[in-house]
Amino acid sequence: MAFFALSRHQPLVLLSSTDLAAEYDRLMTENQQLQRAVSSHAVIDQAIGAVVVLGRIAPEEAWRALRDVSQRTNTKLRTVAEHILQYARGGTLPEPERLELGRAIARYRRCADLNDAPATGDPTADQ
Repeated sequence: MAFFALSRHQPLVLLSSTDLAAEYDRLMTENQQLQRAVSSHAVIDQAIGAVVVLGRIAPEEAWRALRDVSQRTNTKLRTVAEHILQYARGGTLPEPERLELGRAIARYRRCADLNDAPATGDPTADQ
């Protein structure tokens, strides 16, 4: 039995059942990757919101702070985002990430009065 597939590069291509199975596997893998990307994006967006609240900074600056923490601690961005969400819910933040988050917030904070910073040990405190 023959199957036809449509593609951007070749309008109509004849596929064998083996080719069709391979295309199905490729599409399933791509679908799973896209689902993970959407999930990661949601976690990162929530972490940006948490950093906005914790650091009293704009969302653009919170994104930069999150990215900086990831790069400077050599930790995947999604992992840093998950840790920050756990911290925002009352959990702990790994020490290197906590220190780097405090530094990043201090770098990006624009309008806050430095004298009103929270207690030391809090990632929103100026380092």
